[in-house]
Amino acid sequence: MTDNNPENPQFRYTAEMANDIELKWQKIWDENKTFAAPNTSDKPPYYVLDMFPYPSGAGLHVGHPLGYIATDVMGRFKRMTGFNVLHPFGFDAFGLPAEQYAVQTGQHPKKTTLENIDNMKRQLGRMGLAHDKDRTFATIDDDYVKWTQWIFTKIYNSYFDEELNKAQPIQKLIEKFESSNELNWNNLNLKERTDILNEYRLVYISNSPVNWCPGLGTVLANEEVTAEGKSERGNFPVFQKELKQWSMRITSYSQRLIDDLEFLDWPEKVKSMQENWIGKSSGAYIDFDLVTKTDESVTYINDDESTNELRVFTTRPDTLRGATFMVVAPEHPLVQSAIDQISADSKNAETVALIKDYVKIASGKTAVERQQDAGKKTGQFLGIYGTNPVNGSKLPVFVADYVLMGYGTGAIMAVPADDKRDEEFAETLGVEIIRDYEKFDSIQAAIDEFEAAGYAKAVTNYRLRDWLFSRQRYWGEPFPVIYDEDEIPYILEKKDLPLTLPDVPDYSPKTFAPDDASSRPEAPLSRNADWINIELDLGDGLGKRKFHRDENTMPNWAGSCWYYLRYLDPHNADELVSKDIEKYWMGDTNQGGVGLYVGGVEHAVLHLLYARFWHKILFDLDVVSTPEPFHKLFNQGYIQAYAYTDSRGAYKEAANVEPDKADPKKFVYTDAASGNTETVYQEYGKMGKSLKNVVTPDEMYQAYGADTFRIYEMSMGPLDLSRPWDTRSVVGSSRFLQRLMRNIVDEISGDLVVLFETPDDETLKLMHTTICEVQTEYENMRPNTVIARLISLNNHIVKTDKPYAEVIINLLLMLSPLAPHFSEEMISLIYEKSADQVKKFAPKYNGTITYCDFPTYDEKYLVKETITAVAQVNGKLKAKFDVPADISKDDLEKIANEQTPIISAIEEGTLVKTIVIPPKLVNFVVR
Repeated sequence: MTDNNPENPQFRYTAEMANDIELKWQKIWDENKTFAAPNTSDKPPYYVLDMFPYPSGAGLHVGHPLGYIATDVMGRFKRMTGFNVLHPFGFDAFGLPAEQYAVQTGQHPKKTTLENIDNMKRQLGRMGLAHDKDRTFATIDDDYVKWTQWIFTKIYNSYFDEELNKAQPIQKLIEKFESSNELNWNNLNLKERTDILNEYRLVYISNSPVNWCPGLGTVLANEEVTAEGKSERGNFPVFQKELKQWSMRITSYSQRLIDDLEFLDWPEKVKSMQENWIGKSSGAYIDFDLVTKTDESVTYINDDESTNELRVFTTRPDTLRGATFMVVAPEHPLVQSAIDQISADSKNAETVALIKDYVKIASGKTAVERQQDAGKKTGQFLGIYGTNPVNGSKLPVFVADYVLMGYGTGAIMAVPADDKRDEEFAETLGVEIIRDYEKFDSIQAAIDEFEAAGYAKAVTNYRLRDWLFSRQRYWGEPFPVIYDEDEIPYILEKKDLPLTLPDVPDYSPKTFAPDDASSRPEAPLSRNADWINIELDLGDGLGKRKFHRDENTMPNWAGSCWYYLRYLDPHNADELVSKDIEKYWMGDTNQGGVGLYVGGVEHAVLHLLYARFWHKILFDLDVVSTPEPFHKLFNQGYIQAYAYTDSRGAYKEAANVEPDKADPKKFVYTDAASGNTETVYQEYGKMGKSLKNVVTPDEMYQAYGADTFRIYEMSMGPLDLSRPWDTRSVVGSSRFLQRLMRNIVDEISGDLVVLFETPDDETLKLMHTTICEVQTEYENMRPNTVIARLISLNNHIVKTDKPYAEVIINLLLMLSPLAPHFSEEMISLIYEKSADQVKKFAPKYNGTITYCDFPTYDEKYLVKETITAVAQVNGKLKAKFDVPADISKDDLEKIANEQTPIISAIEEGTLVKTIVIPPKLVNFVVR
């Protein structure tokens, strides 16, 4: 090494050199399929996975790769610690963005999606991610669509057996009906049987209120509607409308989805979010006889049965004596019955009009909006009363939009003395409030008494609603279904899959004015009549008949519900996944599943809940061996950025902004063309083109190289916390690699400067301590502290000017998960000089360090934590010395006695007493 280097020595680590090294090793890895994972191995499996990315046309910015680099680091580390690592990567390619782009440009969404995938593959490939490229796919691939549709058919052909608490083939239910002639089954026609089975199937046709978004021309799941009642994508108004749709009976799994969270190594925040979304509550159904003011019975129709009772759900049956009114949702069948009851009397015309107007206004609000607006406490009296079963009092029944039909029974009893919301409603609408009433001793005591009397039933309810599964879009998986002229659905067999999308003249669903609540869907597929309308012979003896396909497509969540399974066996044409392969990678215990799943916390409800639901059905049907898909979940933070605005609020290119030299708290923008400057104002948040603060990985590769970029992202702070991006700070990571390379190669001559000698004890102690600490930090996903430890070790080498081969090789092995290209290149240089030395410290080296063993430490060299102790004589400081933090009282006194000032003080007087307070203080009392 030399202290007098030219300004640009030939062998200094630069961006140009980094790019050459990285492209070289990426080619080697690809040619040798270095990261291909066998499906059988004596090694334990480790399945590490990133949440399914969507290939955006904008490409990646530097915020996107944070999780991808983290999983790559963990996968590389686990390979070196003896695991068979599977780290695949694919693309969630159906969905609204590609379709919207197709509408704007007239290009087929498949064309633009594939172009986006190619760009994303290029960007990720330059990052050096150790993906098994033989397993990659996109959800739009025909052989993937086939199995997504096949899963739909499996779910359709299943029902939830309440006694077994699991999904079972629908054929078992049919056989039960046939053998017992339950529901008069054997005398029913096909249409009647189909309708009955529809009430049991796990995916079924529903005719129920949905979230209709005219501005997008499609319906949305509750989870896709914001708290403001707008579409999550596009921010359009959403309205309640009753439509015929496919739904999935996720509510059957509510309790299992809660219970099995116990077995998952997930952040507690995410578990709580799922529990809250499912919303379990226990209480009772209570039946209230309905009467008019003149005590005449009121009858309404519900589920084809006449009844004069209104059933409510309450979590506080012990407060029944304090109930003074009742409320039903606008969609409750009692509302129309009430209108019918009171319409006979012309005097009620105004009341009927008020009720109808109120229901119409409520239909223009989403469930979320209605809950948000509950504080306004609006409602309309229905002109009927419920009879309190414990005291016979008549409770007026109101319709109010803050009560939701999807929760409980869509009806509540109100106790204004004990519920603030009920009290506000009562005060607003002038309803009686009973302040002093007798409560039951307990909730359970009330339920026991009510059940014995025959007007109540203990029950558990959930806030979770069934999953609306139809979308009026083009760019999605077609439903593997055909309908006959009686609208009876027939599910396609596996041999007829995949059912692929046809071309259509217009990809856009028919959209409407965003506030047009009276509009109805028109899906793009309906425009291809030749595809929609077909003639088939089903082989059922009825000959060729007319059928039509479903005009809707599946939501984008369908493909992302199960992709982690297809990675295991992506080329299997006969099965979704081989049982042996699935069992090897996923395990067969309650704690099985993907070993490490990394993604953003924004997917805590939607994706994770849907994927768990599908997985549990597949588990029940013996397709997979574990009840949960993802054992360990890690939520990475976000890389955010500063943006800058001028005095008008317009954004300026962040790359052209510098701190004001006169006042570092201010910022100056320089126009690249004119050179003019102006003061701008800093704000902190996300990256985006509109904010003019996007930094791309491509820029980082060109300016610094991928390894420097990787190290900077991993060094910015704890992985689970968000942090600000600062391009100016990237140079620090580059300098670390430059200093390390100088400890290996002379910058001027290019000669190897590594010393093939035995390191001194101080260096050995630091090396083994670093190995121990780094291994712990990797295991706990703390790459930022790994980097800090490695920099400290490298600084020691620089300081001592002793780049021992053992230390350098171990340092490179520890660094390789973070900077794989650099580490590969440096060890290969050392190998060229002395293969024996590399083999000595990396015996599994075979041209790549990928499968080398991670360095091991020798405990005898570990540096224990030390502190500085003091020795005093009569309270005056005489000596300081470092001791282990866990030193014993006797050992501390012994070391203090050996200090020269203490020896002299004791010789000059008489030792009266010794006070020892380990590990910090020894005080000698001398007279």
